[in-house]
Amino acid sequence: MNFIKNNLANAFTLGNLFSGCVGIIHLFLGDYQTTAICIIISLILDFFDGFIARALGSSSNLGGQLDSLADMVSFGFLPGITVYIALLESMPKESNIGIYAGIFITLFSCLRLAIFNLDEEQKYYFKGLNTPSNTILIFGLYYAFKENNSFAFLFQNQGLYLYFLVAISSFLLVSPIKMIAMKFKSKQLKDNYSKLALLIGGILILLIFKTTGIPLVIIYYILISLIFQKQLK
Repeated sequence: MNFIKNNLANAFTLGNLFSGCVGIIHLFLGDYQTTAICIIISLILDFFDGFIARALGSSSNLGGQLDSLADMVSFGFLPGITVYIALLESMPKESNIGIYAGIFITLFSCLRLAIFNLDEEQKYYFKGLNTPSNTILIFGLYYAFKENNSFAFLFQNQGLYLYFLVAISSFLLVSPIKMIAMKFKSKQLKDNYSKLALLIGGILILLIFKTTGIPLVIIYYILISLIFQKQLK
């Protein structure tokens, strides 16, 4: 029984990793819809592994390391490959070294995860855009483009705008900008205005824009975080 208790959260983490690997495989196969499902599964498992570890009192250094390694694949390698494939589709010449620009997102995701593991301040907020949110932004843009041709300008002009997206994403991952974390420091309403604004606004965006709203929610998240900078501590 103790074995299950001590390793249940780790099983969820490994499930996150497995789902991320499957998502990447299907992305290479051109099955972006299955990749979207895999990302959703990884997000759910990534949330619950920490929740279960805290609830069962089974948090460990091993679990922390596994979590970062799994996130590196599901939320680091996957968005980098998404941009690689998007560039490959807009610049089909494999000899063009520019198609590898998306890998910079993977590199900066790795750097962000390493910084997060060493930073003890990020309990009730994040410094920089967290890797799951960045993945939703990057893949959400690609998914909306494939589904209904939204954000088509990003995927035209020989990938020129995708280079800007890579630069912005890489900066946000390691930036000192404080980002809202859905962790409640207190139950007082005044301490949670930013979280309520994020939650209500995010739901409205999804209801109004549907698929197109997925990456817009992350853009809104960044803007709300900037507005509430002084309150995040």
